[in-house]
Amino acid sequence: MSSEMCEKVILQTEIPGQNPIRGKVRDIYDQGDTMLIVATDRISAFDVIMANGIRDKGILLTQISLFWLDWLGDKVKNHLISTKVDDFGEPFSNFADQLTRRSMLVKKTKVLPVECVVRGYLAGSGWKEYQQSQTVCGHQLPSGLQQCDKLSEPIFTPATKAELGDHDENISIAQMVDIIGEKAARYVQEKSIDIYVQAAEYAAQRGIILADTKFEWGYDGDDIILIDEVLTPDSSRFWPADKYEPGRDQESYDKQFVRNYLEDIKFNKQPPGPTLPDEVLEGTRARYVEAYERLSGKKF
Repeated sequence: MSSEMCEKVILQTEIPGQNPIRGKVRDIYDQGDTMLIVATDRISAFDVIMANGIRDKGILLTQISLFWLDWLGDKVKNHLISTKVDDFGEPFSNFADQLTRRSMLVKKTKVLPVECVVRGYLAGSGWKEYQQSQTVCGHQLPSGLQQCDKLSEPIFTPATKAELGDHDENISIAQMVDIIGEKAARYVQEKSIDIYVQAAEYAAQRGIILADTKFEWGYDGDDIILIDEVLTPDSSRFWPADKYEPGRDQESYDKQFVRNYLEDIKFNKQPPGPTLPDEVLEGTRARYVEAYERLSGKKF
């Protein structure tokens, strides 16, 4: 990889005197009532972080989230305070080179410990379960469905939030009620399905199928608000509509390039992650760029 490309890839942020929580992709700086969420260029697959990153990935993810938050407008409250580095306060405002376009200053909420997954198509772990039992997370589905078939209506399939390195675990709606209470469970289920339906309609107009997505929610006082990334290729399955064909895996605007490469080299799915070749990095970046440009209608 050229030194010029290396210089542009931010695998982790370094702010003197600050110790962020580093997730698979994001560096999170806790500032009491607020948090600074920085999307790095790290990429993970099979829950393992790769040795090198995707140029501009953190910027693309952040800008896609911001597009959707703006598009949702007043339909649902969210945690965003500012994306301007000058608003982040010291010492962060002195590090625009690391933070510009890839950071969000957000309200700190009491996070609901469930992933709110909405599926409009039969893919991923849903397809695996369906083949065994004709169900997906407690939803009985008709027989004879193929891989990646569109469902007659979207289904809500919550999961527990995994610790770093673990897999999220699908749970029933009854289990979700036990964890967060009936009122909160009903609210996040209705809101998650509502946002998915509206976003899927919009994406379809831009030539993209939104197969499924996951949302996260948190309490801001008594209000439950939308938090974390929203409708990005890292939290959703986006498929090009013109190449959609049920009965097989779909091409997608996400990390599939990376996963396919790792399967080809028989990666054992254990840390440490390997170094990815340039063609995999650039192929993956091109998918993220295309997703951003199609959805936002803007050039990256």
